Amino acid sequence: MNAMTEGYVTPDGRQIGPVLMEMKNITLRFGGVVAIKDISFDIREGEIRAIIGPNGAGKSSMLNVISGFYVPSEGEVWFRGQKRGPMKPYEVARLGIARTFQNIALFDGMSVLDNIMTGRLTMMKSGLLSQALWFGSAEREENENRAKVEKIIDFLEIQNIRKTPVGRLPYGLKKRVELARALAAEPKILLLDEPMAGMNVEEKEDMCRFILDVNDEFGTTIALIEHDMGVVMDLSDRVVVMDYGKKIGDGTPDEVRNNPDVINAYLGVAHE
Repeated sequence: MNAMTEGYVTPDGRQIGPVLMEMKNITLRFGGVVAIKDISFDIREGEIRAIIGPNGAGKSSMLNVISGFYVPSEGEVWFRGQKRGPMKPYEVARLGIARTFQNIALFDGMSVLDNIMTGRLTMMKSGLLSQALWFGSAEREENENRAKVEKIIDFLEIQNIRKTPVGRLPYGLKKRVELARALAAEPKILLLDEPMAGMNVEEKEDMCRFILDVNDEFGTTIALIEHDMGVVMDLSDRVVVMDYGKKIGDGTPDEVRNNPDVINAYLGVAHE
């Protein structure tokens, strides 16, 4: 099998496609500090790929490299078979990469609907004048984008808060709105930075369900950072493990769970 062009079938029968993004020998330095040291791994079409490790392992730095926010000091990032150079944020969005953040980044004074609409900005082609006057192509374009956003609102079951200012929402719903905004960009790869952080058990269960539904119904490839090992083992198709900026494990959840280096560095004890 050609590992680059062919995929694999998961234990539950899902078909995972070929390599969508590849990190080749990535090193990232901040002055004299090495945040990431010579790490390679890939992300395949349609899979849920987790990045885990102790605090300070370099996970967020790696997610920032994947998203294009950081340019690696050494190594290469390949996307859809092409080497990716430095990019501006709107170029990343147009390439098909969207993300959520560890610390929620929403507009508190705007409604849920308007926050999610911001995820469609790179898809709006009308000129400034027609947008200001809201006629012709600008009106049609906004109506089309709003229809797509309404579908996402229905999908994530937040119809009853669509006109509520985000600043009035509880934490768990804000996380869901941020996910909705990322989905509005129709990403090829969705990056989730600790999507369960700060949530109670019920909120985590809801978020897990929505992540699985996004992957299943939209076919969206997902890469996530998460500290909750139960979530990681239940959601992920493959897991890459970092410690002090180095890769110490890479494989299926079962392979990672039983990796002695991972147990020592992160899990602490073997999980039966």
